[in-house]
Amino acid sequence: MSEVVPEEKSCQHPLNWYWFRRIIQVSFFVAFFLLLFITVQGITSNLPTTLFFHLDPLIGVTSMLAGRSWIIPFFLGLVTIFLTLLLGRVWCGWICPLGTILDWIPSRRYHPQTTISPIWSQGKFLLLFVILISAVLGSLMFMVFDPLTLLFRTTAVVVIPGTAHLIHGLLHWLYGFTVFQPFAAWADSVLRGWLLNNQPFYLPNLFILLCFAFVLGLNVLRPRFWCRYFCPLGGLFGLIARVSFIRHQLKPQKCISCSRCAQLCPTGAVNPGNGYIADPAECIVCLYCYQKCPTHAITFAKKREKAFSVYPDSTRRWLLTSAVVAAVAAVVARFLPLTAASQERFIRPPGSTTRSLYSQCIRCGGCARICPTGVIQPDLSVNPTQLWIPSLNTRIGYCSYSCNSCGVICPTGAISGLTLPEKRNTVIGIARIDQTRCITWAEKRDCIVCEEMCPVPAKAVRLESGGQGRGAGGVRHPRVIPDMCIGCGTCEHQCPVAGAAAIQVFPVEK
Repeated sequence: MSEVVPEEKSCQHPLNWYWFRRIIQVSFFVAFFLLLFITVQGITSNLPTTLFFHLDPLIGVTSMLAGRSWIIPFFLGLVTIFLTLLLGRVWCGWICPLGTILDWIPSRRYHPQTTISPIWSQGKFLLLFVILISAVLGSLMFMVFDPLTLLFRTTAVVVIPGTAHLIHGLLHWLYGFTVFQPFAAWADSVLRGWLLNNQPFYLPNLFILLCFAFVLGLNVLRPRFWCRYFCPLGGLFGLIARVSFIRHQLKPQKCISCSRCAQLCPTGAVNPGNGYIADPAECIVCLYCYQKCPTHAITFAKKREKAFSVYPDSTRRWLLTSAVVAAVAAVVARFLPLTAASQERFIRPPGSTTRSLYSQCIRCGGCARICPTGVIQPDLSVNPTQLWIPSLNTRIGYCSYSCNSCGVICPTGAISGLTLPEKRNTVIGIARIDQTRCITWAEKRDCIVCEEMCPVPAKAVRLESGGQGRGAGGVRHPRVIPDMCIGCGTCEHQCPVAGAAAIQVFPVEK
């Protein structure tokens, strides 16, 4: 005969842990996006804009492994590791902003455990090992899957520019009505800088948004599907949490096997087949089970000798298999020759090199966010080793002569922090003129834009007389002075020719 479950009121605790956890989650969520929004050129705030990245031990370990150097700010990740050793995966359940978003997305709470094989939960460990082994081999290409880089990149290069584009259009429309002009002017003054800026909405970046939407859409299958099966940072915390000091405990004499804890658990950590003891590698310490247990059989306390086995035989086999598969995948991805898109127009940010971008860039999008002109965009190469690393699209923007923000904001040193004088003397490319498109040659009429807009004091683009056309002296043609051009792309961005510019910047080898 089945046990009678007590009334709901009997399972309430003096402290409502649900709302307490929600307050903590929202606080960290707001902090993450506050730091993201203030990441703009000319930051004067003392707030640590890269704090969350430096608290992420996966970013820290892989950046130092791949870059073969110590990066002192990443030692903050030891705080997160200590917290995990003490309390388990509290980062995932209480701090991670992506985890908070996943908690807010509706999902069917309970599925029979047989609908998705338990082996799927090893996916996050497989991806973790791939990332670590790739880092040892000098590549951070798989860091696109880190939850912080995933969320920051999507927000910085798609959501904010897209939102700004829509708001700018709305304010422009409202300004056409006299009655709305004061409001439009006020809104523009409030939003100018941190939201409304010159960063364009680059349509190809919608691919990044689609990838993020896919991650969120997986919640339809299971609550926190990404956290359960794919999150590499969750995999790292899961391995550490197996030896955590405080963890989920069950009082067998009080448990009535009602399965409510298994139904409520958002990550499937509570296993009815294991006596309703939660797997510490899967438990995110959300406290749903603790809050709602009708007999108060669940507690979180110091681990006991008879608690969940640290590494059951099946888990050890899965981890070993994952490590072997990950090693093969990482080696293949690192050394297999791939047909990549043309590198003819791949221009690197000033202060970076090919090696620094491949071995230290985590694809977070911070440099694209802080760039005042939007020239820095994630690269969309078909070569996965290059996917989403920063490159300069000098048709939609230009590298401002008075800005060195990308090197200041980079959390890993992939882009060196150059001083402004150093940056102004750093050559990232050289401009070339296509005479078949240039107005002075093709249309035989004057155009002075490229010379006029060149920011180099002595002018790297100069007009020379001698051409045929209107006027006594003929049309003056532009000429690039190679020894003076730094490749900032101002001339290409400002070129009035429709479509591809008549003057284009090409990279220099580094």
